[in-house]
Amino acid sequence: MNILRNPRWALPESAVTSEAVFWNRRAILAAGGGLMAAGALAGLPGAASAAAPGEPLASPPATNPAHADAGRAVTPEPVASAYNNFYEFGSHKEIARAAQALRTDGWTVTLDGLVEAPLTIGADELIGQMPLEERIYRHRCVEAWSMVVPWTGFPLARLVELAKPLSSAKYLRFETFLDPEVARGQRQHWYPWPYVEGLTMAEATNELAFMVAGAYGKVLHKQFGAPIRLHLPWKYGFKSIKSVVRVSFVAERPISFWEELQSAEYGFWANVNPAVPHPRWSQAEERVLGTDERVPTVRFNGYGPEVAGLYAGMEAELGDRLWR
Repeated sequence: MNILRNPRWALPESAVTSEAVFWNRRAILAAGGGLMAAGALAGLPGAASAAAPGEPLASPPATNPAHADAGRAVTPEPVASAYNNFYEFGSHKEIARAAQALRTDGWTVTLDGLVEAPLTIGADELIGQMPLEERIYRHRCVEAWSMVVPWTGFPLARLVELAKPLSSAKYLRFETFLDPEVARGQRQHWYPWPYVEGLTMAEATNELAFMVAGAYGKVLHKQFGAPIRLHLPWKYGFKSIKSVVRVSFVAERPISFWEELQSAEYGFWANVNPAVPHPRWSQAEERVLGTDERVPTVRFNGYGPEVAGLYAGMEAELGDRLWR
């Protein structure tokens, strides 16, 4: 018999979204396009590409029961979709309008490097062959604000399986698009464009690592990183690279975008840790978007039971850099 337990990172019951509010949200999604049966998490060809970015999915997938409650209320969509970091379109938060210039038609994703056979595949085709599900995840920005978003997507581990990496592959290097004609921020030559991020193979195949193709029961909004992005709920948000065009399997650790700019402030690991301050501000608390609340930050953003083992034995070698 399967026994479902509340997520281990959940906050006390008093902080959890009420059942009435949660199910009302699911009812709204169902009215917009029809909610699938709770167990049907796979077999949705093209579901995430049935409409334009920001438009309702024709058949929103069910929420994975193991990730149905982040311990906090879901951030209202108008709030989350209007407050974004997307430096390709500017360094301010209100870049949602500018991001609409992003061209997503014909988007492809390349899997290359230390793999059995390099592959370039259309984003729609890639998403369509994956087992889509909804996961409600926390997001903690290194700038000390946070939100909770219902993402639609598939485990990154499934992408790794598709790529068939060689045993010599130790890291994944993610790269986003480069189009300064459309993305005005990429005309700022002092940034090391295109945006690059990296993970160890162990991190990439952890169950929490998630490739995102939708949000709030809709095709992924452009300002969220359409048509496909990464989300790593235990790391600071800059690790969750947007608008992915290439995933390379490599032997050497990649140098990420922010690490190249300022490694003392933005390291490779970027695991959430309230005890290690940013050089210019504390990480002990976070501002919850859409509310007046400031709440204590939790190590690994509350996902420690799922990911702490990835870093066992590394503390003495790396010190606090492990958590930056």
